[in-house]
Amino acid sequence: LRAETSPDFRWVLLLFTVLFLLIADYVKNRRPSSFPPGPWALPFVGNIFTVDFNRAHKTLTQTYGDVYSLRMGQTWMVVLNGFQIVKEALVTQGDSLADRPILPLQMDVSRFLGETGLVFSNGHLWKQQRRFALSTLKYFGVGRKSLEHAILDEFTYSGKPFNPHLIINNAVSNIICSLVFGHRFEYEDEWFIKLIKRFDSALQIEASIWAQLYNSFPLLMRRLPGPHHTVQQFWRETIEMIQSEIKEHKKDWNPAEPRDYIDCYLTEIQTRKGDAESTFNEENLVMCTLDLFIAGSETTSTTLRWAFLYMAKYPEIQEKVQAEIDRVIGQSRQPSMMDRANLPYTDAVIHEVQRIGNIVPLSLPHSTNKNIQLGDYTVPKGVVIIPNLTSVLFDKREWETPYTFNPGHFLNEEGKFVKRAAFIPFSAGKRVCLGENLARMEIFLFFTSFMQQFTFSMPAGMKPVLDYCFGITLAPAPYEICATLRRE
Repeated sequence: LRAETSPDFRWVLLLFTVLFLLIADYVKNRRPSSFPPGPWALPFVGNIFTVDFNRAHKTLTQTYGDVYSLRMGQTWMVVLNGFQIVKEALVTQGDSLADRPILPLQMDVSRFLGETGLVFSNGHLWKQQRRFALSTLKYFGVGRKSLEHAILDEFTYSGKPFNPHLIINNAVSNIICSLVFGHRFEYEDEWFIKLIKRFDSALQIEASIWAQLYNSFPLLMRRLPGPHHTVQQFWRETIEMIQSEIKEHKKDWNPAEPRDYIDCYLTEIQTRKGDAESTFNEENLVMCTLDLFIAGSETTSTTLRWAFLYMAKYPEIQEKVQAEIDRVIGQSRQPSMMDRANLPYTDAVIHEVQRIGNIVPLSLPHSTNKNIQLGDYTVPKGVVIIPNLTSVLFDKREWETPYTFNPGHFLNEEGKFVKRAAFIPFSAGKRVCLGENLARMEIFLFFTSFMQQFTFSMPAGMKPVLDYCFGITLAPAPYEICATLRRE
C-alpha cells in the first residue's frame, strides 16, 4: 500500500494519464486521408491559439490554399478560399450546406427560448420562419417605392467635425425598427444610444478568441469570468426589450390592421393554432425579431461609415459622384430608386465600397448536413464550413486591382454599370442575407442623398485612416469627419 501511494507511483500514474489522453486525442481527431489538409494542431485546443483573432479574415486567407481544415478544440472546421470553391459550396451544393452549426455561445443566450430564430435555426423551423419574414418585409414595402420615404425621412447630418457612428446607426436602425416594432427611436433616446454603442462591442467579442474558447469548452468557460459573459448579458437585455415590445403590442393588437412584423407574427401564431407543423410561437417571435434587428442595422450602417471615409480619402471620386448626381437628379428633389439605372458611376462606387469594405469578412458559419465532395476532398456530415468572403472579394483571379479602391471594377468600357459574379458581400445560396433588398435600398438612398447635399472631408490637419475593428462585421476604427453643405 505504501508503494502504491509513494511519490514515484503518483508521478508514473500522472505520466500514464497524460500520455493516454494525448494518444486518445490524436486518435480521435486525426485527419482521414480524404479530409482537407491543414496546419498541425495542438493537443486538446487544436488551432485556437494559432489564429490571430484580431485579423482572422486575413489569417485564414493567407494560409493553406482554397480548401483546408482547422481544429478548434474538438471541432473540425473547413475554410473555403476563393470565388470558385465558395460558389461550388454555397450555390452548387447549397442544399448540403444549408445548416448552421450549433454554437454553445448562441444557444446559451437563448437557453430559455430553445433553438429559435432566423440565423441559427435549421431545417423546417428555419425554412418556415425565413419564408414568413421575407413575405412580411415585402408586405411592408421592402424593395418597393413605398419604403423610400421612410428611409429618406431619416436623412440627417452635422456641419462640424463629427463621429458618424451613432448618427448613421440610429438612422439605419430606425428603418428596421419601423418595420419590426412599428415605431422609431428619437436620436436623443439614451437607452437606444446605449444599445447602439454596445452593438459593436458585442459583435467583436463574438468573433474573438473568447467566443471560440466558449464554443470549444462550454462547460469550463461557463464557470470562468470573461467578455463572453458580458456579451451574453447584453443580448439577454436586448431580448428583454423585445419581450416588452411584444407585450405592448398585445394591448392594442388588431389582426385586421397589422402595423408591423410583430403584429403579423402574432396573427400567424393565432391562425396556426393546432397545426402540428407550425413553428410559430412567442419564443420564436422574440429571436426572429432580434435577428432582424441586428441584421437590419449593423451591416448597412457599417457600409455607410466606410463610404464616407473612402469619399474623404478620394475627393476626385467624390466629385465625379456628385457631378453625376447633379446631372441626373439635380438639387430640386430627393433621390429615388428609379434613379439608380441612370447613375452607373455612383452605383459602381457603392458596390466598390461594399467590396473593399468587406463588411462581413467570414460570412456566418455553415454546417454540412451530409457527406460532400469539395475540390479533391471529402467533408463529412456535421463539419463546420467557413466561407471566407474576404478571399472572394479580394480574389486576384476575379478582380483586376483587388487591393485598390477602383469603381472601374463595376463599369464597362462605355461607362455602364456591370454586375460581377464574385460580388457576394451578402453571401450566396440558401443562406443569402434575407435583408439584402432592404440593405441595397438603404445604402443607395442614404449615400446618394448625402452626396447630393454634402461634401465629406477630414478635419483640418488629419488624413483618412482605413484601420478596422474585427468582429462578425468589419467596422472602420472610430473617426471624425466633416460634412460641408454643398449649397453654401
